[in-house]
Amino acid sequence: MISIDETDKINIKNLKYIDLFCGIGGFRQALDSFDAQCVFSSDIDKNACKVYKKNYKDEPKGDIRAIKECDVPHHDILCAGFPCQAFSISGKQRGFEDERGTLFFEIIRIADYHKPKLLLLENVANFARHDGGKTLDIVLSSLKKIGYDVYHKILNASDYSIPQKRMRIYFVCFRSDMKISHFHFPVKEVLRLSLKDIVLQDNETHNYVIKRDDIALTHAKAEPDMFEFVSNNPIRVGTVNKGGQGERIYSENGSAITLSAYGGGVGAKTGLYLINGRVRKLSPRECARLQGFPESFIMDSSSALCYKQFGNSLVIDVVQKILIEINKVI
Repeated sequence: MISIDETDKINIKNLKYIDLFCGIGGFRQALDSFDAQCVFSSDIDKNACKVYKKNYKDEPKGDIRAIKECDVPHHDILCAGFPCQAFSISGKQRGFEDERGTLFFEIIRIADYHKPKLLLLENVANFARHDGGKTLDIVLSSLKKIGYDVYHKILNASDYSIPQKRMRIYFVCFRSDMKISHFHFPVKEVLRLSLKDIVLQDNETHNYVIKRDDIALTHAKAEPDMFEFVSNNPIRVGTVNKGGQGERIYSENGSAITLSAYGGGVGAKTGLYLINGRVRKLSPRECARLQGFPESFIMDSSSALCYKQFGNSLVIDVVQKILIEINKVI
């Protein structure tokens, strides 16, 4: 998570926001760094809510579908990383036919009632292509119908000094009467980090080392001195078993693959990496770093739940950089 200058806060500071489908609080980390004030949060995942409460001393409400819009406090900003499984290429891609897909219209319901100045939404990159673009068209027309001018773009976290290839679509929606006629998403950054810049020491990661007879490395690619530059893409250097999902090994000199809440294989949810000569998964703390969470963030005691929660979260740094651009125009 980046440090925010006071000049980048001026138009967002003290604005009230709500955190829908809040998970463990990725949006909250970003908005709080601008000194905005959270007045409401909601999520259906009880384990994620426990982690949220530990970190923010604020217990999220439950299923947003059961909450009347009049019971949601007045707010200036609505944040929502609405459930993505219905649109993800790793799922069945049923979109609005899936119950999780229809949760987008809960955002519309609340925004139409409260008319906040700004909506800040996030979903998987495949959202833009789902159903031949029809899903995106429905979203854009729905937002326009309730009075919002929408800017959207797919951003990759590895273009913003985070060593994770994580493609996500972001929607920045300004209430039409604000007459925001220009908005630009943050430009790609020259500075690049690799996975080895954020990993823990070897003595902290023994539990994540994979020891199997069917590990196969492509030695020419696995040698560290082969890389004279940092790649912002994952660099595949080997396989386990047949090399299926969760069975591919990547170099520490590139970016991590996309963290996921789901998936199988020995490297499920984090991928496998050749780090200091050892093949291993990432630890929960390393996953937290790849999503921009601070070292002070209190994680779940279960590694399995941590992987799910960080896989479902968003990259805080990317949201912060979007907010810096928003601050320039509101």
